[in-house]
Amino acid sequence: QVQLVESGGGLVQAGGSLRLSCAASGRTFSNYGVGWFRQAPGKEREFVATINWNGGRTDYTDSVKDRFTISRDNAKNTVYLQMNSLKPEDTAVYYCATHALSFRVVPPRTSRDYGYWGQGTQVTVSS
Repeated sequence: QVQLVESGGGLVQAGGSLRLSCAASGRTFSNYGVGWFRQAPGKEREFVATINWNGGRTDYTDSVKDRFTISRDNAKNTVYLQMNSLKPEDTAVYYCATHALSFRVVPPRTSRDYGYWGQGTQVTVSS
């Protein structure tokens, strides 16, 4: 069993920044990659970013490349999503999730490849 807790969401003006955190417990966190997904009202959940188990590989959806950065600190069992130059269209509930399989070199983008999910944190970007 694993528990994931997201934090760091909030209300920010367009152009501002936020850093989301995903804290994990109950599992050998360092053996698993982690991804961030988001879901806006009335829309399906979408992939945002992912990082593999050792931080050596990352991937981003095109709309956040060069604005968001995913990183991890295995000593703290935490993955971060630094979000800069935020836009109103980034408004959503952001979820973190662990890869379903350990030691994946190439981190996946599809939600079915993820096992445990957090409860989400709201990010609202005002124009």
